[in-house]
Amino acid sequence: MKTMQFKLFSLLTLAILFFASCNTGNNIITPPKNENSSENTIIESEKEGFTIVLKDANNSINKTIETALINTFHKVYSKMVNDFNTNAIKKVTVIIDPSYDGVAYAHNGEIVVSSKYINKKPKDTDLLTHELMHIVQSYPGGPSWLIEGIADYARYTYGINNKAAGWSLPSYSSNQNYTDAYRVTARFLNWVKLKYDNDIINKLDDNLRNGTYTNNLWVDITGNTLPDLWSIYSNNPI
Repeated sequence: MKTMQFKLFSLLTLAILFFASCNTGNNIITPPKNENSSENTIIESEKEGFTIVLKDANNSINKTIETALINTFHKVYSKMVNDFNTNAIKKVTVIIDPSYDGVAYAHNGEIVVSSKYINKKPKDTDLLTHELMHIVQSYPGGPSWLIEGIADYARYTYGINNKAAGWSLPSYSSNQNYTDAYRVTARFLNWVKLKYDNDIINKLDDNLRNGTYTNNLWVDITGNTLPDLWSIYSNNPI
């Protein structure tokens, strides 16, 4: 009887070992990755109700750039929110992406910054100011040239490191047009503001956000069509 019991026990043990060996490859348990490990950086910084969460999954930028981006956020974002859109989100996530070959972009409350670009131009931290303005804008639509022009106007107005980065509004050139967007449009917008209406940027911004913008708005504000304004600007762009 004991011999039979021993044989049964041995067979049971072998069966358990066999099934365990067969299932080993399918039941590997991987511990969760620690987001605060040496391979990741996540910094959350709050000031006066405004929060930036900076994520750099590959530690692809150094601490100096991280600090500069965080300082830029705290110095410019609350001002732009208060000046243009008090309903804008108060917590922004900035993702440092080593695989992105562009410069930066904003989408759904997040900003992606290329580590390749910012490592090459570490003083160009006001690229964040431009992208933060896109978050403030939150327009349902509108002309892309005007949206980007207002964002660069915001960078020109609120940026804290433009000079060190070698960034400025360009001089007028005859091959330009107001639809060129970015800095060219920003310079035109600033000129219209100085010549016609100090509040025109806010009026454009409000109408774009409310979905009521049309080109007729320029006539309502300045008495001139966009082409006429550009013609006047071209003749005296000072």
